[in-house]
Amino acid sequence: MSILSSSKQADSGGGRVKRGKPPLVPHPIRPSNYRKCLPELKRDFQERCAYCMRSLKNTGDREIEIDHFNPQQKKDRIQNYQNLFLADRSCNGKKDDNWPSKEDTRKGLRFLNCCEEQDYGVHIFEDTVTHELIGVTPAAVYHIETIDLNAPHLVGERQRRAEIRKLLKKKKGWLKVENFDCAYQSWVMLEKFADDMIPPIPTPPARTAVENVE
Repeated sequence: MSILSSSKQADSGGGRVKRGKPPLVPHPIRPSNYRKCLPELKRDFQERCAYCMRSLKNTGDREIEIDHFNPQQKKDRIQNYQNLFLADRSCNGKKDDNWPSKEDTRKGLRFLNCCEEQDYGVHIFEDTVTHELIGVTPAAVYHIETIDLNAPHLVGERQRRAEIRKLLKKKKGWLKVENFDCAYQSWVMLEKFADDMIPPIPTPPARTAVENVE
């Protein structure tokens, strides 16, 4: 299953993340037991951070956290599963309890909800040279800056992913060696490694709407 939908799919509406059935246990979800929803959240978010899309498969539970998308609902007696997002420690820590004020909302500043809309490829693009994320809407700029999605470790992983995928595209050339089996196994391992990194993010359209952000 592709992490990012195509542009055609993105235009048709719907979120990047498709949720499955909410957990049967715990029921109801409360502030004291919402962490028991982790298996379903791993399933729904494909074990990736909802915000930076880093793979959390091999990080261990110490890096996996549950974010309340709208932190104002954290203390609700009954928790809404739709408000729980899988996140890595860095993104969850940056987002924290930040939430746009009414004035911010009037300006179009808000967090992008990947369960309801296409964030990457519609609001957010990746610069092919710097591998930094570019927001083309006020919401995207707010989202990127608040969660610090251009933190050095994320930019570095996107750069390494781009380099590896560029190398993989040349497989037909460098697989023509005497020890084909060895080379092929190396390619398979490299491809698996690339798949576990931040997925490719669409590049900016020829003319972005950055000027609309100002």
